Amino acid sequence: MSAPGAAPLTGLRVIDLATLFAGPLCATMLGDFGADVIKVEHPSKPDPSRGHGPTKDGVGLWWKLLGRNKRNLTLDLACPGGRDLLLRLAADTDVIIENFRPGTLERWGLGPTELHAVNPRLVLVRVTGFGQFGPYAHRPGFGTLAEAMSGFAAITGEPDGPPTLPPFGLADSIAALATSFAVMAALAGRDRTGEGQVVDMAIIEPILTVLGPQPLWYDQLGYVQPRTGNRSRNNAPRNTYRTSDGQWVAVSTSAQSVAERVMRLVGREELTEEPWFASGTTRAEHSDELDEAVGHWIGRRTRDEAISAFEKAEAAIAPIHDIRDVMEDPQYRALDSITEVDDPELGPLRMQNVLFRLSGTPGGIRWAGRPHGADTEEILTGLGLSGEEIAALRSERVL
Repeated sequence: MSAPGAAPLTGLRVIDLATLFAGPLCATMLGDFGADVIKVEHPSKPDPSRGHGPTKDGVGLWWKLLGRNKRNLTLDLACPGGRDLLLRLAADTDVIIENFRPGTLERWGLGPTELHAVNPRLVLVRVTGFGQFGPYAHRPGFGTLAEAMSGFAAITGEPDGPPTLPPFGLADSIAALATSFAVMAALAGRDRTGEGQVVDMAIIEPILTVLGPQPLWYDQLGYVQPRTGNRSRNNAPRNTYRTSDGQWVAVSTSAQSVAERVMRLVGREELTEEPWFASGTTRAEHSDELDEAVGHWIGRRTRDEAISAFEKAEAAIAPIHDIRDVMEDPQYRALDSITEVDDPELGPLRMQNVLFRLSGTPGGIRWAGRPHGADTEEILTGLGLSGEEIAALRSERVL
């Protein structure tokens, strides 16, 4: 195998105008694979993620992850000086990511018409809660609302309990992944046509896509998926089970052969002869019986004993980890999924590594999130501004 080359997005310039969280996370992923990402923040109103969650020595730790591989510029886009500087940057930029409410960029004179006038090859990515048009387009939109509206919350939780929202930014994260793909698709289109375009990403849509065939089921059968807790309507046994040492494991039997191995392992091979055992859907109709068999067997063994026996039987099981376990898990360690980054503010940091491994042109973490406006002078000097001009912009509060 040849030695790895430069990261695949080296030479691509991305301007990140977005906040909280889908747009910025998309920009982070592009930066991880070599894109030159310039994070633009308001001079007096930094990205709110800098203040989300725990801090150390007054430094927001979430930002260290979300802001990695980004250069930081302060710019007030609502004033003429800020608008002019962004247009100058846009002239030599491949992708701009924004998440203002529809019409905001247009009000500032920075809409698609103005941006494409200075750079016809630009890809403008617009990430909003509800998209650029429709009756909800101008509402404030957050991932939580997408988790509610998409049907996710309705199917999450115990059957007799309330709908349940995730305790992290699920919809935003899914939207970030989808937006990253949209950017690459738009750039591939540009390679063929020579022209940029506008990407309209509504956060309510990617999570709806990953929820599977629910619209099709309802359209054709009138079927509405209920809440089933940890159980699945598509296969069984599938649940979490407590071990004798008070730990928890998860078991899945999506494949018929795995379901048969599990039942042989727990000493209930006779159940595999039942007619209903022949498919995941009909097995799910007998979840009580299957859960009792598996849960009883696992409940008499420690977590390590249960996992070892399942592995020998080539059946699917995993421990229920909290973050302490994740940090020590040997598989994550082998993959370097949690990697160490040296940071001049806080010293060595451990955070998630880049999202996947490329054998020829791998990504990497060059630096963790930097202070607010840390690269302003470097970026503007690169645009050709003198020290006097930068000082004047600061006095005018453009920077």
